[in-house]
Amino acid sequence: MNRRNLLQYLGLLGVGQIAAFPAATASAAAVESSVQKGIVLYCDLAIDPAREQEMLDHYHNDFKPAAEKFPGYIDLKMVKIRKVMQGGPAPENGVNYRFQLAFQSEEARQKWISSPIHKRLWPTIDRTVLNRNYLVLLTDIM
Repeated sequence: MNRRNLLQYLGLLGVGQIAAFPAATASAAAVESSVQKGIVLYCDLAIDPAREQEMLDHYHNDFKPAAEKFPGYIDLKMVKIRKVMQGGPAPENGVNYRFQLAFQSEEARQKWISSPIHKRLWPTIDRTVLNRNYLVLLTDIM
C-alpha cells in the first residue's frame, strides 16, 4: 500500500481527527472558562407532611418541566433533607426540603420568576409550605 492510499484509508477511519482532538479540547476549555458559570438559588422549605405528595406531583409534573424550557435554565432539584451529618446550625425546625434552582445568570432567573407561567405554577408548591419566612440563598457557581 502506498502512502497516499494509506492516508486515505486512515482518513476514512477517522484517525486524522485524533491529532486534532487536543486542540479541540483546549479550545472548548477556553470557551467554558470565559462563559459566566451561573447562579444557584437555594430555598429551605418546611413542607406540610400531609401535602408532601401534592407538592412533589406539582414539582415533577408541572413546575420543573416548565422551568426546563425557559431560557437560561441550567438545573432544578427538590431534595428531601435526611439528616444533618456534621456542623451547624441545622436547618430551622420543620424544614424538610431544599429547593435548588440554577440559571445561567440572575437576570435570566428574574425573567423566569416574572413570567406568567412561574406566577401560575409557583403557588402550587408554595401553598404546601408551612412557614413562608424560609431561608433563601443566592450563590454564584464557581
